Amino acid sequence: MRRLKYAMIGGAEGSFIGPIHRMAIRMDDLADLVAGCFSRNAMRNKATAAALRIDPARAYADWRKLIAAEKDNIDFVAICTTNETHYAIAKAALEAGLDVLCEKPLSLTVKEAETLGKLAEKKGRVLGIPFTYTGYPMIKLARDLVKNGEIGKIDKINLEYVQGSFRKPDRRNTWKMDPELAGPSCVVADIGVHAFTLIEYVSGLEVESLLADLSSYGNTAGLDDDATVLMRMASTNKATLVTSKVATGEENGVRLHVYGNKASIHWDQESPNYLTVKYPTKPDQIFRRKAPYIAEHSAASLSASRFPAGHHEGFVEAFANIYDGFVAAVHQLRDTQRGRDTLVACTKTSASDFPGAREGIRSMRFVEACLKSNAKGNRWVKV
Repeated sequence: MRRLKYAMIGGAEGSFIGPIHRMAIRMDDLADLVAGCFSRNAMRNKATAAALRIDPARAYADWRKLIAAEKDNIDFVAICTTNETHYAIAKAALEAGLDVLCEKPLSLTVKEAETLGKLAEKKGRVLGIPFTYTGYPMIKLARDLVKNGEIGKIDKINLEYVQGSFRKPDRRNTWKMDPELAGPSCVVADIGVHAFTLIEYVSGLEVESLLADLSSYGNTAGLDDDATVLMRMASTNKATLVTSKVATGEENGVRLHVYGNKASIHWDQESPNYLTVKYPTKPDQIFRRKAPYIAEHSAASLSASRFPAGHHEGFVEAFANIYDGFVAAVHQLRDTQRGRDTLVACTKTSASDFPGAREGIRSMRFVEACLKSNAKGNRWVKV
């Protein structure tokens, strides 16, 4: 199988998310980074390229020049820039015939996200978004337990994603409070979209309407840094989502509770290798990642695990699982277009089990619905 080659836009050394992308791709040796436009700052761009052993001639000062020069030399682009550039870069890359893995949010508006989804379909390209928490093995187990009827009919879901990052100085957070770079939302568009996508991924249900109450406690620009959202799903299913960047003392608290009429599921991202199922009339059951019994409940959870039981897996490994699915989809699509049987690109994640255009569009509908609901005095609006 031909090795894939990719370019990265954004993600210079010293940033948070760029190195995560690079580590995730290298974890399963999926593709080679051969070109980049890592920073608007010329010195930082060149320094990052040198550190990553990129040919200086392929370290571009402008992402437009990169796409024009490299479109026939690379397979996909990883976009790790600030929010306001996502749409333009993804659009240009797709139009050039490249597959795209774009950081969230996919765009600043629903219309832009829908345009990208239609363009990817028209061009026959793969468009992925790294909603990281869908890549955790125990989240895949939770999804499959729900799908297999272990907890019965879902009545309610509570999901909390809280950080205290805005209560401490960190220059990397500054741009998230700037409407010109972040867009019209801060916390909802930054981490709220992770929580929303996780709710729909695990439940298999779509949120139909919501009521949002947004606050700005420490954000001088006035963007939301705290949000409480009530959601109605199909039938009588309901969900609550609480997300914040001003939850003092919290690190990265992602806590999921799914309540069915037979049992409930509980997962905490800070203890990611365990999933608890609680029953009304028998003892709680604690599932451990890659334990011998996992395969009978979720083949996806087992295949998404890399290390032996008792060795902790976390954020980077989950991110790598998303890249596994994305790269498998790239190979599958190209083999289909060439009239060949697909060779499996990797064994961790299937080519359909990663967040794509649908999730990117759904998450932008969530952001816009939250902003609309809050602006209307916390009224119910459709998603």
